[in-house]
Amino acid sequence: MDEIIRAISGDGFVSIAAVTSRVLTESARSIHAATPVATAALGRTLAAASIIGSSLKKSGASVTVNINGGGPLGTILAVSDEEGNVRGFVQNPAADVPEKSAGKLDVGAAVGKAGMLSVIRDFGTGEPYTGATALVSGEIAEDFASYFSVSEQIPTACALGVLVDRDRSVLAAGGYIVQLLPGAPEGTIDAVESNVERTGAVTDRLRGGGVEDLLRSVMAGLEPRFIERRAIQYRCTCGRDRFLRALASLDEAERMDMLAKDEPVETTCQFCGAVYIFDPGELAQY
Repeated sequence: MDEIIRAISGDGFVSIAAVTSRVLTESARSIHAATPVATAALGRTLAAASIIGSSLKKSGASVTVNINGGGPLGTILAVSDEEGNVRGFVQNPAADVPEKSAGKLDVGAAVGKAGMLSVIRDFGTGEPYTGATALVSGEIAEDFASYFSVSEQIPTACALGVLVDRDRSVLAAGGYIVQLLPGAPEGTIDAVESNVERTGAVTDRLRGGGVEDLLRSVMAGLEPRFIERRAIQYRCTCGRDRFLRALASLDEAERMDMLAKDEPVETTCQFCGAVYIFDPGELAQY
């Protein structure tokens, strides 16, 4: 089961959210027929978006993460609701690059770093809040750590990972975002840095002991108090009405051209691959 857990240190100066997301990442891989490196990049982005989305706490809120580093994968997009349920796609899921070394995917080269990471929080009550920073590596975890530190002024450590099997299925996926709150003493900061280094690869921890083990490792010696634990999943919100409204919002010339052809219009959801076909009579009603 995929889930997110949150905790805060006993002294109240460190917060952490950790996620295991193997099932939803495998769903994304299967939907998009992604190469291993595309799966790794998308899976990391989905995990981070889920953590951020689940922190919104307002019904109907959402977060959209957009990454484009100019690499062969193109744009990576992930959307999470306020419960941490996510959906996403990579523009070029069939793209591939040589491995860094045997069994080591080069996500940074596939994503590129000549671009931006943007995070859009939409609370449904006005203009969404948008923050963006330049990519630092294209490895995604480092880029999110930089985003929080630069755009939101929150000292952050982030680790994300996806382990892909030889048959391209996902063996493990997930990660964590740990943040220092104002006034954190040097001893606490040093403990977090030491714990992060000792914890190592998140996929090893997830396979060996699960998401709680991962969180406890990062928070070792800090007396973590668990705040929340919730299940998450890959969830698309598409539907016929949503696509019909989108078609109706096209400019008048495009709509008239579609109607003049008097042929069914076929649309495909980028997130889940669902196909919707609309006959001319449906389109004419809008």
